[in-house]
Amino acid sequence: MNIVKARGIIGRLRATPRKKKVMMTGIVLLCVVIIIIYVVTRKEPAPPLDRVSVTAAKAVARDMPVELREIGTIEGYRSVPLYAQITGQLVKIHFKEGQDVKKGQPLFTIDPNQYQAKVRQAEARLAQDTAQMKFSRDEAKRYRYLYEKGAVSLSDYENKQSVADAQGSLVIAGKASLQDARLDLAHCFISAPFDGRMGAYAVFEGRMIKDVDTQLATINQITPVYAAFSIPEKDLPAVRKYSAERKLKVKVIIAGYTGEPPEGELTFMDNTVNIQTGMILLKATFPNTDRFLWPGQFVNVILTLATEKDVVVVPERAIQLGQAGKYAFVVKAGNTVEYRVVTTDRTVQGLTVVRKGITAGETVVTDGHFKLREGFPVSIRDSLSAGQRGNGGGLEAAPGKPASQNAGRGTPQPEAPAGTKK
Repeated sequence: MNIVKARGIIGRLRATPRKKKVMMTGIVLLCVVIIIIYVVTRKEPAPPLDRVSVTAAKAVARDMPVELREIGTIEGYRSVPLYAQITGQLVKIHFKEGQDVKKGQPLFTIDPNQYQAKVRQAEARLAQDTAQMKFSRDEAKRYRYLYEKGAVSLSDYENKQSVADAQGSLVIAGKASLQDARLDLAHCFISAPFDGRMGAYAVFEGRMIKDVDTQLATINQITPVYAAFSIPEKDLPAVRKYSAERKLKVKVIIAGYTGEPPEGELTFMDNTVNIQTGMILLKATFPNTDRFLWPGQFVNVILTLATEKDVVVVPERAIQLGQAGKYAFVVKAGNTVEYRVVTTDRTVQGLTVVRKGITAGETVVTDGHFKLREGFPVSIRDSLSAGQRGNGGGLEAAPGKPASQNAGRGTPQPEAPAGTKK
């Protein structure tokens, strides 16, 4: 029966026109091609995403200081260069370099012999002029008596009186010369003008001082000291506002020192802004009783203006910089992450103030950002290895966007110094 049916079908095909045969063959071939393409291009269902290992921390609300951070230098409370005021040979230095001295303590001695001789000469001249003045005045008194008796003329009396007056003037000049000689003699003995610490010798014993402007040494008062620094003029209104309400606290941080930074108070604000730099000079006073701060030292100065209450802060590492600006990953329910654009204010001691984008109590990713995209599942760890962190040093594109938009990665712009008000 089947053979009969097959023969019937073959007979009908032979009876089919040639054009229909070609069409049917084409349809069959097209179906075969479609089936092959489907088989080749068919994709297996995407496997579930592996959880990305990250570290995380909670955003919290806390009080944060409003600070200005600048670079400054330590200055002595008083710094006085010591100069010779007379000429002569330096015969004695009474201190060692770097020695602490008290007010009035001898420091230098210049050969006093010639000045002692000048004092004695001035004393002798003054004694001579004084004796001559006494004689002239007695003579004038006698001539006045004789004039009143009519024994001498008025001219003779006036002559004797003028001689007595001239001798009085010589005595006054002699006293001034003696005082000047004694002053020169006193300048031979140079003493400390205040309690302080001596610097290096500028001259040595035996030096002939020929110029009265020769510097001998420098003395610094280092208890207390100043920290001098400058701020931009844009910050001046805030400093004036808060300094009018109370004394502003100032701290200084020294490179390599990890202890508690010294604390002082803002005590000086210059009366003009530098027109070339747009900066204004400020000074803070530190007691420095332990002499921890030293004149000429470079320090990082922290001027605290106020304390802002209950602001949202996150660890500084949670904030990343992308092409669209600053962003962070927030861990949601089910341990998936959400990409958030954030607005920040300042960073103080490793904590960044967030003005917009994150609320207190939310969990943010602090490490492992490079492998994350919107909606990725995460596994929160205490710490990450180098391989788990990935290479996150470059400027990243906004997570979740096509890979082509990541082309042309650049280096991120540096953040402002920690704590700098923006």
